[in-house]
Amino acid sequence: MKIKTTIAVTVLAVAAASGIARADTFVRMVSGPSGGSWYPLGAKIMQVFDEKVDGISTSNTSGGGISNVLSVNGGDAEIGWSYAHTSYNGYVGKGKFKKAQPDVRHFATLYPAMFQVAVRKDSPIQSFADMKAANISPGKAKWTGTAFTESVLKSYGFGFDDIKKNGGTVHHVSYTESVALMKDGHIDVFMAATSMPQASFLELEHSPGIRFVGMPKEKLDEIIKANPGYIPGMMPKGVYESLGADLHTLGIVTNMLVHKDLPDDLVYNMCKVFWANHAAFVEVKGVWKSVTLENALNGAAIPVHPGAKKCYDELGVKG
Repeated sequence: MKIKTTIAVTVLAVAAASGIARADTFVRMVSGPSGGSWYPLGAKIMQVFDEKVDGISTSNTSGGGISNVLSVNGGDAEIGWSYAHTSYNGYVGKGKFKKAQPDVRHFATLYPAMFQVAVRKDSPIQSFADMKAANISPGKAKWTGTAFTESVLKSYGFGFDDIKKNGGTVHHVSYTESVALMKDGHIDVFMAATSMPQASFLELEHSPGIRFVGMPKEKLDEIIKANPGYIPGMMPKGVYESLGADLHTLGIVTNMLVHKDLPDDLVYNMCKVFWANHAAFVEVKGVWKSVTLENALNGAAIPVHPGAKKCYDELGVKG
């Protein structure tokens, strides 16, 4: 029988004391913002872990691609969602990371995500070049969507500071707040790196009505060349009702990472439970249909946790 406790004893402390998982092990996940896919999926995953992995209690809180790497490395969480290139940048200390985050390990590669950029249907903005004085909402400061936005704007010759100097605004807020701001007419552009279709954009399609902005292929190639880890992406016609043609954008691979000091046997058990309950996660978000065991190590640019490696070796997954 699983023993519960109200006292949150972190995995790291337990591992240091005994090297094994105990009944009072508290495993914390940082996932994504409400309104996105990561948060509800993270909640379901942790519910399944809580029910099927003996000796642990779990929690799931919101976060972002960059901040989650920092949280897991710093011991504020044991499991986190991110992107393959973000995890690598954190591990080596480049890009948005001021120093290396050496304590993160790969757990699983999930599904591709796309950088999605929407303006109001009646907006005069046709491309990123038209956003030099716009009111934009790219996500919170340590979210991957914000990093994507900065990379794209840089390729067009300006940045957040220029937008502000030109009379525009930059709102570092959640998806839910971004939706409210666009409905109230306070922002012109909402940006997010997430799965498709995404609930916030679906809501905005209903009211006030939106139009998606992409990038010409030559500009996309330029941005990808300047940012290793970014991949070409496509928003296919019909993925949103308002999208009447395929749209070129940036893509990225979602992954989950864990702290290196999580006990091997615990990570092994979580890995087995994780893949055995694939159908339960599909029920939460259809995008999970694209998550496959055979791709669990694709794009893993940081070391794989030994417990996960043992699991994948047994399941015949090759890196």
